Amino acid sequence: MDILSKMVAEKPVVIFSKNSCCMSLTISTLLSGFGVRVTVYELDNLARGREIEQALMRLGCNPVVPAVFIGGKLVGGASEVMSLHINRSLKPMLQSAGALWV
Repeated sequence: MDILSKMVAEKPVVIFSKNSCCMSLTISTLLSGFGVRVTVYELDNLARGREIEQALMRLGCNPVVPAVFIGGKLVGGASEVMSLHINRSLKPMLQSAGALWV
């Protein structure tokens, strides 16, 4: 899980995805709409993608993608991000992570 921790610590907003995941694109588009620079890692294109996928499963990601990290912390998948957005909690979270300037 060491590689996973390093990857999510490097950028304020990280999404782990797969090429075939349309929900990852939806969440990335939502966050980009706020002006956030999103880092997306496509697990099926990474040499250690399977290892990272297993680490995400151990963290409780089900389904594994999209797995969204904000400020180095696991937020969850598409449902969790959309719930935060609807509850108006997403924007303050992005601001706290340094991903959004207002």
